[in-house]
Amino acid sequence: MSASTHTTDATPASPAPVLSIAPVALPVPGRPVDLEMRISAPVTGDDLPVLLLSHGQGPSNHLSSLNGYAPLAHFWAAHGFVVIQPTHLSSRTLSLDPATPGAPMFWRSRAEDMRHIIDRLDEIEAAAPHLRGRLDRDKIAVAGHSMGGHTAGLLLGAMLTDPDDGAEVSLADPRVKAGVLLAAPGRGGDAINESVAEMFPFLTTPDFSRMAAPTLVVAGDKDDSTHLTNRGPEWHTDPYVLAPGPKSLVTLFDAGHGLGGVSGYDVAETTDEDPGRVSAVQRLTWAYLRAQLFPGDGAWQSACDALLTGPDALGRVESK
Repeated sequence: MSASTHTTDATPASPAPVLSIAPVALPVPGRPVDLEMRISAPVTGDDLPVLLLSHGQGPSNHLSSLNGYAPLAHFWAAHGFVVIQPTHLSSRTLSLDPATPGAPMFWRSRAEDMRHIIDRLDEIEAAAPHLRGRLDRDKIAVAGHSMGGHTAGLLLGAMLTDPDDGAEVSLADPRVKAGVLLAAPGRGGDAINESVAEMFPFLTTPDFSRMAAPTLVVAGDKDDSTHLTNRGPEWHTDPYVLAPGPKSLVTLFDAGHGLGGVSGYDVAETTDEDPGRVSAVQRLTWAYLRAQLFPGDGAWQSACDALLTGPDALGRVESK
């Protein structure tokens, strides 16, 4: 499938075979270990947009690494994206010393991983020769689930106050043209439980008011993350509510934090397993990014009409 092909359907016409290579390793000065990633791409097509996917921090060992999120990564790659999945320092697969600076969540390093990847796409192409000359560097997007949503939000323009020195931190990258936040953390302050504020103080000061890049926020109306917040499921809509447009919010009915199971196939930590819901997330996120990166593409409106309207709607959508 050519990345420049437009569609007016809620799904692409046909998936392409996908070639995936892992691990591709980039040495990064000062990073405790090399930055390893999985790269997945359709076997055909040129001028392919690039989509960086940041993993979350669930209880499983390998979902929070380049080996997770297959339902999303494979779908996006099969329908025209080059998907790059870094293993952040927060991954359990690395077994880093808990005293490592930035542990346990490595919020700053996570965002820096994404920027390193964009900086070094030439090296990544060289490590994956089947990609050589096929990337469109003017069409770069980010996506992330849960903690990965926090990471992606920083690239899209969200800010925070560094709990170590009180400095305001901006890690926005103008090369990132659009993004998708899946079950991402919301605002801080009194919305954060006291124990969480002590363990993860960076979650207490997010500022979405300058997250200006086009972004789709996806939240589940049953995602009651009581271990983090007392605000209920609406907390996960904050990146939409508190940010300037252009933004869209999809609220999925009866969806929990796993949004049906986006982090992996048949994983035990998914409390709301629903293949139909995962399919909707695949199609909606793909369609949104198509519309943002390829002006005139009708996929987003078609996907909303097919999946979010009528008596069988899987959720609701609003935009600003």
